Amino acid sequence: MSVLDSSVETWKIRRLIRSLNELKGNATGMISLLLPPRESIAKIQGMLVGELGSAQHIKSRVNKQAVIGAITSTKERLKLYSRTPPNGLVMYCGIVTEEDKSEKKHTIDFEPFRPLNTFKYICDNKFYTEPLFELLENDDKFGFIIVDGNGCLFATLQGSHKEILLNFPVALPKKHGRGGQSAPRFGRIREEKRHNYVRKVAEYATKNFITNDKPNVKGLILAGSANFKNDLSSSDLFDKRLADVVLKIVDVSYGGGKGLSQAIFL
Repeated sequence: MSVLDSSVETWKIRRLIRSLNELKGNATGMISLLLPPRESIAKIQGMLVGELGSAQHIKSRVNKQAVIGAITSTKERLKLYSRTPPNGLVMYCGIVTEEDKSEKKHTIDFEPFRPLNTFKYICDNKFYTEPLFELLENDDKFGFIIVDGNGCLFATLQGSHKEILLNFPVALPKKHGRGGQSAPRFGRIREEKRHNYVRKVAEYATKNFITNDKPNVKGLILAGSANFKNDLSSSDLFDKRLADVVLKIVDVSYGGGKGLSQAIFL
């Protein structure tokens, strides 16, 4: 996995942790199951059978039903895995309480992008996310330039921290001119304005991503819905020091902040 992919996965895990921490249940029917690599699935299934037996002795009827339901759902979900994935397995399963006080089953399972070195099985009224923090050790910073015919955005991503450095709009002539202008003259004006726009983007790229004569980011991603990202990449106006750290050029459907969010996931 590249350092960029690792940074993006780190950002996703932080967002997942925040969403899981917001979930709560009325009873202790929320299971957190985290398995390290090479943990035996058969062993865990056996453990859950024992937990089902213990749950029969819970005095509260509501709590008993919640716990039994969560354990049963976890056992069924675990059947999807014949063995623990190479990086381990993270599974959360249980009944959560919505804002309108209604209850909803919530299940998520995935292989982490890095090896998980912790075993945890907890049945509570919330999900246990602390072990996921060991996946977040990544301090690399990446730069993003989201550029299209409506404007340009400069941003950085470091771990879960996303920062907008600059966002400016642009008004460029459309492909077809108004009456009274000859087509060649309009074409020259249009190309001149596009060239000046690429120049401005290149200048701001240097101002935002060069410090002490070298890039201040681990890598740079160029994104946009039009050809401007490619024009920038191939332009002599684009700082060679930044061109050397461009990791990829991607197409996105939006500009601005929405385009940034889309580029992070591509």
